[in-house]
Amino acid sequence: MDWLNAVVQGTLLGGLYALFAAGLSLIFGVMRLVNIGHGDFIVLAAYLGLTVTTATGLHPLLALIVVVPTMGVIGYVLQRGLLNQTLGDDLLPPLLVTFGLSVILQNGLLEVYSADPQKMEAGALETASFAVGGLNLGVLPVLTFAVAVAVIWGLQWTFYHTALGRAFRAVSDNQDIAQLMGLNRRHIFGVAMALALGVTAIAGILLGIRTSFDPSIGGGRLIFGFEAVIIGGLGNLWGTLAGGVILGVAQTVGAKIDPGWQILSGHLAFLFILAIRPNGLFPRISA
Repeated sequence: MDWLNAVVQGTLLGGLYALFAAGLSLIFGVMRLVNIGHGDFIVLAAYLGLTVTTATGLHPLLALIVVVPTMGVIGYVLQRGLLNQTLGDDLLPPLLVTFGLSVILQNGLLEVYSADPQKMEAGALETASFAVGGLNLGVLPVLTFAVAVAVIWGLQWTFYHTALGRAFRAVSDNQDIAQLMGLNRRHIFGVAMALALGVTAIAGILLGIRTSFDPSIGGGRLIFGFEAVIIGGLGNLWGTLAGGVILGVAQTVGAKIDPGWQILSGHLAFLFILAIRPNGLFPRISA
């Protein structure tokens, strides 16, 4: 039963990792942009949530009403004002610019909020649990996994059943032809980044409820997000969820063997899958 519990808890943890990764997968799938600052945007969202809850007394989940659109606006302005200028055949400029954004965000958050760990208070939600068979499942991890599934389903539906999704797929397949057909690729890229940072806001709030955070943890969240994306397959949203679950299960099973192996086990699982399936388990297949 202990091993089953480790697998179940790892699966639920994978929902959080999938939320870390969904924004990365989205922007890579649409514009082939690798955002090195993604983890720091997750931390930024957590701090924005902390600020909203402190100033208004709102529950952290209700703070999403403010944080999600705020992060969306930041994403759109950032993409239109800066990142669109770096896109092209060379992958190095966006990598360097997003790395610079990472440094700026870390130091800015350090200056404003200090290096002291912070946490959002969510009351009974943090400790509530319920029994399923012989297992006790936390309400927050189950909620996080359900939100991850809902978010990824929503993104998938948007991609394949809306005009915006058709625009995303058009600029992803061939930017120049899409532009000739009347699509403003700069605007489409801006909307994609806004959507990605909106998802990042959800991840940041749930992270801030689950555990403490400080301005330096963005790099670790970025690594978990990258690993989930690459395990699942670049550009495949449901694959991202699978990648997050695999990473989470590897970590909890590793921690069951030896507490010091938790993070290492996830990295080893990532390296093993990368060795046997370099394109990930469920790579997106172009039509």
